[in-house]
Amino acid sequence: MTDTPRPDVSVIIVSWNVANLLRDCLNSIYENSPDVSLEVIVVDSASGDDTLQMVKTHFPQVILSAQSENVGFTRGNNIGLEMARGRYVFLLNPDTVILGDAIGQMVAYLDAHPQVGIIGPHTLNTDMTHQSTRRRFPTIGTAFFESTWLQQYAPRTLLDRYYVCDIPDDATADVDWVQGSALMARREVYEEIGGLDTRYIMFWEELDWCKRAKLAGWGVVYLGTSKIIHHGGKSTEQAGARKHIHFQQSKLRYYKKFFGSGFAVLLRLFLLWNYAWQIGIEGLKALLGSKRTLRRERIGIYWQVLRSGLKVS
Repeated sequence: MTDTPRPDVSVIIVSWNVANLLRDCLNSIYENSPDVSLEVIVVDSASGDDTLQMVKTHFPQVILSAQSENVGFTRGNNIGLEMARGRYVFLLNPDTVILGDAIGQMVAYLDAHPQVGIIGPHTLNTDMTHQSTRRRFPTIGTAFFESTWLQQYAPRTLLDRYYVCDIPDDATADVDWVQGSALMARREVYEEIGGLDTRYIMFWEELDWCKRAKLAGWGVVYLGTSKIIHHGGKSTEQAGARKHIHFQQSKLRYYKKFFGSGFAVLLRLFLLWNYAWQIGIEGLKALLGSKRTLRRERIGIYWQVLRSGLKVS
């Protein structure tokens, strides 16, 4: 009796309350990857919609791992990685759609370039415009400008470097990291550096993974000819203040891990000041009669962030 051969790709999807989007995602995978041997693993984080029944009814070939609680993006992907048998593992968000032979193109590139450990496709928004998903590693300057209210005042060269604006969208290029909404990795990378760091609940975990892969000597590539659609943030939209808290705590965790505790303390104080300042701005706008319901909602969210203290272990 012979062992069952490994599939080319294990597609790992962590899903939470996005049944309709997940159905479209799964359809696109099977319809557009006829020449790639696949196993598809869906890790469901205790969805309250009809995700489980939809997968069982319409996609019986899918390996479904139903969790009894919301395990989050990072833990969910690690559950899928432990189950995966493929030569390559493909972390994919449920709110994505595979276009053409995107998966096959990534497999072919990795087959031809054994030094490349991680690859990411050209990602499009719902309206088919370009979505920025390739990056260089963040610097100290990036910490204070990118994804803060000071971003509009950032030096142009700082953000252009971070967002890799110097290469065309359809190019193939070495980068430092690619977004986890669609990230394919060589099995050997996973076996060497392990799974995602579960101290990141959500956000920044793929940056950390790519950083560890690069430190281990693997290349990371953006493949502009391989295209997918990413509708974007449909699970995290449900998270409210937790989205802000998880993002900022993950940011602080990354900088503490790779830049040291002292810098992380300084950055934490800066971020808390940012939220306190925004509470003041929103309060002033509310007093002046501008969209008071919206202002109250934002103040409530920012206050929850302040109360959390953005503490990281």
